[in-house]
Amino acid sequence: MEMWFSEFHTPDVKHSIRVNRQLYSKQSDYQRIDIFETPEFGRVLTLDGNVMLTERDEFIYDEMITHVPMAVHKEARDVLVIGAGDGGVVRELTRYDRVRHIDLVEMDPLVVEACRAYLPENACRLDDRRVHLHYENALKFIRRCEGKYDLIIVDSSDPFGPSEGLFTREFYGNCYNALKDDGIMVNQQGSPFYTEDAHAMQRSHKKIASTFQISRVYQAHIPTFAAGYWLFGFASKKYHPVDDLDPEAWNALNLRTRYYTTRLHKGAFYLPAFLEDMLKEVEG
Repeated sequence: MEMWFSEFHTPDVKHSIRVNRQLYSKQSDYQRIDIFETPEFGRVLTLDGNVMLTERDEFIYDEMITHVPMAVHKEARDVLVIGAGDGGVVRELTRYDRVRHIDLVEMDPLVVEACRAYLPENACRLDDRRVHLHYENALKFIRRCEGKYDLIIVDSSDPFGPSEGLFTREFYGNCYNALKDDGIMVNQQGSPFYTEDAHAMQRSHKKIASTFQISRVYQAHIPTFAAGYWLFGFASKKYHPVDDLDPEAWNALNLRTRYYTTRLHKGAFYLPAFLEDMLKEVEG
């Protein structure tokens, strides 16, 4: 009998992946966690029935949410990562020698446990001496921080359910306060293609744009995410994501990447007309 995992992107659209076997399934205090083995995408992590990552394309997401801000802020040393219990963002950050401290705030310890066991290539740097894990509510954690971080990466799930509080004006204001005077916040902004996702993206962008001096959106192609088209938010107190990019300095680090390049970095901020219009609607 064939086994398939299906995720509904809208009530009328679903994305299905053939499954060889289920490796892990637990209901935590917050969500259901499943890991599947699939022939096309390798191992797949889902939370409450939504794909969080696959071995085949996770590098796109993790590289774009990490290297874009790190290439702009050449002095970023102290970093806060919210969510990302799979470890992929931490793995990319620890490739930078200049990074001296990473706080990883993950609400659900079972996510980390599952990824250590079944997604070791993602979780391989969680024990780096610079990484400090905090199993707690990110909203409460960040309220205690002021002027502490050069970079905040918000690697949350979608703005529904357990992560809903990470898309509020209060949360973005707390992130602003937790950053140093030249700090950057990057977050995942979802897909702009389907109506419900597009409205959630607009709401989030409106709140960020009203909080930070500089607020831009950039894009990547991630096959297993909704419509294969994904957005990130770049919010900054000082640095412009394109004008302040120094390609030569980043390229001199000789970090091998599979998706991110400094040429792609610039292009990722050039958005299609329909998306530019959607962002202008809420920027005011």
